[in-house]
Order: sequence, then C-alpha cells, then structure tokens
Amino acid sequence: MTDQQQRLTTTEVLEAGLEDWRQVLRRLKARYCTGDYATGVALVAAIGEQAVLAGKVADVSLTAADVVVALSTAAVQGITRSDVELARLVSARAADLGVRADVSGLTQVELGLDTPLEEHLAPYYAALLASDVVDGEPVDPSGQVPTLWWQAPGDRGGSPLPAQQPEQRWHLDVWVPYDDVERRLQAVLDAGGRLVSDAQAPSYWVVEDEDGNRSCLCTPSGR
Repeated sequence: MTDQQQRLTTTEVLEAGLEDWRQVLRRLKARYCTGDYATGVALVAAIGEQAVLAGKVADVSLTAADVVVALSTAAVQGITRSDVELARLVSARAADLGVRADVSGLTQVELGLDTPLEEHLAPYYAALLASDVVDGEPVDPSGQVPTLWWQAPGDRGGSPLPAQQPEQRWHLDVWVPYDDVERRLQAVLDAGGRLVSDAQAPSYWVVEDEDGNRSCLCTPSGR
C-alpha cells in the first residue's frame, strides 16, 4: 500500500488545512452554496471530471442551492492523502466558479441498536433497508439510508448514564464537524433538549428530548 493509500489519522486530516472541508465520521465533507441549480450542475460536472482524472469516486448531492460532496477511500474505510488532494482540486474548481463553502450544518447520521443478536439481525435489516452486509453491519451502497451499527446492551464506553424506564434500545449518532459541535449542542438545548452526559467529550455528548429519547452528538476528536 502506497503512502497515498494509507488511512490518515484525525490529526493528520486536521493538519492538512482544508478550509472548505471537515472530517465527518470517516469521510471528508464539504458543502458549497451555489445559489442556483445551473451553477450547481456546473460544479458537479467539474467535481466529476476531477474525480475521474484522480481515479477516485466523489459522492455528490445536488439541490437547488447547494452541492454537498463526500470523499473517502473504501479500501481503508477512511480518508487518505489521495482524498485530501482531490479535496483541494474540488475547492479550486469551486473558487473558479465563484462558489463559497459553508461548513456549518455538515452532518452524517448513523442508527445504533442495543442488541446481542447482531449476527442474526444484520441480514434482516439489510433486506429491510435494501443494503449490503459489510463487516457485520447493513450499509446502503447508494447512500439513501443511514448506516446501522450494533451496541452491546449496557455498553456505554465506560461512562454510565442515568437509568431509563423503559430502556431505550435505538438511538441516533449524529456526526458533526469538530468545530461545529458546540453550536449544534447549544441549538439542541435551546430547542428543549437536555444534556445527559459530556463525560466522553470531545468524542461525543449524550442528549435527550423532553420525552427522554437519547441521541449522541459525535465528532472525530479524541478517537
């Protein structure tokens, strides 16, 4: 495996100094505010051209006023130097089109289920979500539904949480950029949420709604 194909650490990704991009879970993500659909189409075409030349694949979402791009290397399930180089090229093409980046609001959601039966449940949820089983977890290759992962009952990463009744088994892991998590957490609290635990910050914060349903706000930091 060449240096270009080695999986980078969170620190190495941060040191790359990609102003337009943030690591969200195991991918580099950027959001470009195109302002109109035609500019978005032009940017998507430019991204596709650069990705083909680099021998890479860029996951792109196009809406009326935004283009969201995600880069990663499947072989290492993470970010490599080749992804960083492609990110720089995408940023340059966006600048050529006069398009600005906005890192606020970048998000990736995973579903977590407390269960000791992951081997038995993986095929069921893969079928339900039109996904493939990858390393024991249902993964949608089209990116239409969140990845589902398993957590052993009672496993809270060494940080006990207040008991629930009834005990919650499903939860959302909401991945955000390291420098956006405080704003997102405050927005959750302002909207009526409650902080359950910050014992594992800056890796994750546990929050819950007024009905006691818990979720985790996650960042790549501290992992």
